[in-house]
Amino acid sequence: MIGTVFRSDDVPAADRFDYWRELISRTRSNDFISAHSAEFWGELRLLELEPVTVMQASFLPTRFRRSPKMVRQSDAELYHLTLLLDGEMGLDHAGRTSAFGPHDLHLADSSRPYDFRPTDDRERRVVKGVGVDFPKALLPLPAHRVKELLGRGLPRQEGVGALLTEFLIGLDRQADALQPSDAPRLGTVVLDLVSAYLAQALDVEAALPPETRQRAMARRVHAFIRQNLHDPELTPSAIAAAHHISLSYLYRIFSQQSQGESVAAWIRNRRLEGARCDLANPSLHTTPIHFIAARWGFPRAPEFTRAFRAAYGLSPKEYRFQKPSERA
Repeated sequence: MIGTVFRSDDVPAADRFDYWRELISRTRSNDFISAHSAEFWGELRLLELEPVTVMQASFLPTRFRRSPKMVRQSDAELYHLTLLLDGEMGLDHAGRTSAFGPHDLHLADSSRPYDFRPTDDRERRVVKGVGVDFPKALLPLPAHRVKELLGRGLPRQEGVGALLTEFLIGLDRQADALQPSDAPRLGTVVLDLVSAYLAQALDVEAALPPETRQRAMARRVHAFIRQNLHDPELTPSAIAAAHHISLSYLYRIFSQQSQGESVAAWIRNRRLEGARCDLANPSLHTTPIHFIAARWGFPRAPEFTRAFRAAYGLSPKEYRFQKPSERA
């Protein structure tokens, strides 16, 4: 497990709100106001993925206010990207007033005042979200263009926005299984995705460094492949066309970002691994093997059997009837 975890139930009731406020203040310097401070409830996990901090929080309605005086006194020069997962919040920032609901994304600048508040602070409805804090200097985009995004709702339904949202939610779900050694790599992934996402929102992706664009595109392609493994027509040409890139660029991405594994091999290995897991799943024991093969993009049973045997040394049927202790 990585990060710092706080659960209000582990702290005396009188200290809960102050303790929780202290943890958040490590990356976000603002005033905290809550109608529920006397009987506060909240859960917080801080993932320090240098140089990025990811904050996963659930809490009773709380107002976060950063005044002009606080900005003058101290400024860590961070951007705050927030994904709201549950609840409703309003934001006054950079001359804009906006309202956000579940799965909305927005960006704030620590060098500017803000007022992020619940739409109804009297209701004991839990607010849940994921925040990403990162140094402004590490975002390879012009500050005057990023200003255009501050304080307003950002697109999230498709492209890099959807991929970023899924990744942040996945971090939340897998946090207990992560190790300290994972932190630097995950920090790079988060920063690349955020950079690509904001560049796409501004239509200035060409301004990103080539390596950032390439890593972000590799993750988009990998996510697209995983979502379409069932399709036997999933070919390198189809993947390249779906992402508006050339075949040669797709091959170059894989040679540099997938440990040298070819596109076809990466697809085949993901399909075989999916089928292997299904064959080992007791709840699917009565599902015909050719159904499982088709589900993972192998419409012809003989082809699936040959590929499976080459990968695991057993036929699909033999693997299914192995004892769990005998499986590699």
